Amino acid sequence: MSLEIIDRHSEALFEFLWCPVCGHEVFSHIPFEGVFCRNCNTQVELQESRETRGYEEAVLACFDTHSTWNLHVDEKLRRDLPDGSARVKILGAPGAYEVDWWSPAPGEDWEPVERGEFDDVEEPDEVSHLA
Repeated sequence: MSLEIIDRHSEALFEFLWCPVCGHEVFSHIPFEGVFCRNCNTQVELQESRETRGYEEAVLACFDTHSTWNLHVDEKLRRDLPDGSARVKILGAPGAYEVDWWSPAPGEDWEPVERGEFDDVEEPDEVSHLA
């Protein structure tokens, strides 16, 4: 008996993707568990979109913070998702991805962390040892 592995999404998609909770761009895949942000452990699940509008790829990235750590410690370096989850629709092809929409839509109550938004902010020593 053998196990066949099917890669549904290109590595380029993960190079484009970033975590809307902490802004980091590195994800880890744990077999049989899922894909998680390496910095804050937010889980991301990729789904094929039903509607592509002619783009080569249309993907829904669903982020869930049920396993995220340290959101309560320093909110200056992280931003929780509304009701613990959010989705983003990504259109395009490797090298030319773009965000189509977020759900829930960013507004006064919630705004996703932008890629690298907290890169220049130093995490206090009393917080860094907890992650």
